[in-house]
Amino acid sequence: MLESDCESEEHGAMEKKNTSPVIRLDQNDNIVIARRSVPAGTFIEEENLTVMTDVPVGHKISSRRICKDEPILKYNTVIGYASCDVEPGTHMHDHNIHFDTSSTEYCFCADYKPVEILPAEKQRTFMGYVRENGKVGTRNCICIIACSNCAATVVRKIADHFSEEILAEYPNVDAVIPLITSSGCGLEKTGVPMTILRKLLAGHINNPNMAGAVVCSLGCESNNIDAFMEETGLQMGAMLRRLVIQEEGGSVKALARGIELVGEMLPEADKCSRQPVSVSHLKLAMECGGSDSFSGSSANPALGIAVDMLVKNGGTAVLTEPTELIGSEGALVRRACSEETAQKLIDMMNWWKEYCKGTDSQINGKVTPGNMAGGITNILEKALGSAKKGGSTPINDVIEYAEQISKPGLNVMSSPSYDPVSAAAMFAGGCNLCAFTTGRGSCYGGQHYPTLKIASNTQLFEHQRDDMDLNAGAVIDGDKTLQQVGEEIFEALIAVASGEKTRSELFGMGSDEFVVWWRGVTA
Repeated sequence: MLESDCESEEHGAMEKKNTSPVIRLDQNDNIVIARRSVPAGTFIEEENLTVMTDVPVGHKISSRRICKDEPILKYNTVIGYASCDVEPGTHMHDHNIHFDTSSTEYCFCADYKPVEILPAEKQRTFMGYVRENGKVGTRNCICIIACSNCAATVVRKIADHFSEEILAEYPNVDAVIPLITSSGCGLEKTGVPMTILRKLLAGHINNPNMAGAVVCSLGCESNNIDAFMEETGLQMGAMLRRLVIQEEGGSVKALARGIELVGEMLPEADKCSRQPVSVSHLKLAMECGGSDSFSGSSANPALGIAVDMLVKNGGTAVLTEPTELIGSEGALVRRACSEETAQKLIDMMNWWKEYCKGTDSQINGKVTPGNMAGGITNILEKALGSAKKGGSTPINDVIEYAEQISKPGLNVMSSPSYDPVSAAAMFAGGCNLCAFTTGRGSCYGGQHYPTLKIASNTQLFEHQRDDMDLNAGAVIDGDKTLQQVGEEIFEALIAVASGEKTRSELFGMGSDEFVVWWRGVTA
């Protein structure tokens, strides 16, 4: 599903498939990217060079002589410096590229151009669930949410009771979801971790993809259920119920009562059915995980094209994980809608630099082992690719972790670079859909949080077929343009928002992928 295998008309630029073993991203670059594994001795005619050693797929090759300390250019942007003199055809990676800090000179709003939003009658539509408060969901779920891990098993057993056979009686209900935290007790009652936990839980309950929720606690944990409700402004009602294990008389009785509460909610949730609404109601979370060097050449920029289309239709998109944007902030603040917004972005980046100071985390230069194996040398290179998910649209707001998204267009949210942690924050902020690009492979997804998985290369798409929804590797193969794949992503997002199931939904993912940021160095 969502394979986008249907043949679209090729544009003039794609008259002949590019069979070169390398990709040149910019004419000014002094490196090219191996489209496939390139053995030593291979002559690359269009670059007039012979490859000196075996080069793995996705890795960089020098396209001319580069002197020691000369900048390495990818996308015509500096991603590091040569640590020694190299000849054309040299494999370029961490052994001969060194990381350096980026400039701190910024030109706020220099490239800002407001988007001309399409008039309402010309905006695309999707089939969504309209809530009483006017917000629109892409799924219609009931969640059983734990105040602490002390209630974990009861919460899971309540949700497990509602099998496919039972839910078949309620065709407008997509799923009953357990959301279980690993802590919630043993925390400082007024500290930052507790504040984050409560904001995240409340954000999930209030997300328009949720028709209702049962909040379950043991009864004596630090995250007291009544204090949680009061602090977050949650009001009990027919579609928000309270369940305390100790008050019910233990786990068995609490399980029975929880099943009863959800059973009362299901007929009401089933009354809500899909109806056509503008895609301006879509709030798209963007993730990239298990990235490779193709991510920044295919999946991420193609997603950026889809984001530009979404924003032009009045929609919203959220870029996050600032530790993976380090080095690209100078380009991002040029697109900020105001100097205040630009400064918020720089302040956020500086906070993360201070937070991660002295740690062995990627903001200080190193990327993950998987990124390294995939051909990404350092955080600057990774950031350039990661930022491309945001397209070319202006940055309209910069917000804190799990903060409510209030401005349409492109937002940047503060979050650690850990996929489930940042994804949970964007859902809590109001995102009702997620696009996830990957080059090495990722399995993330959710039944309550439909996640379109986009492979950056065809090998991954075919190898991990049960997890991937769309193949951006067609760009690398020379079969399609970025514009074509970007348009396919946009259409796929509309289809998913309208109810088409993603691979991760079909597999039943989502409950164990709910992860809270326990503030420590999770960067």
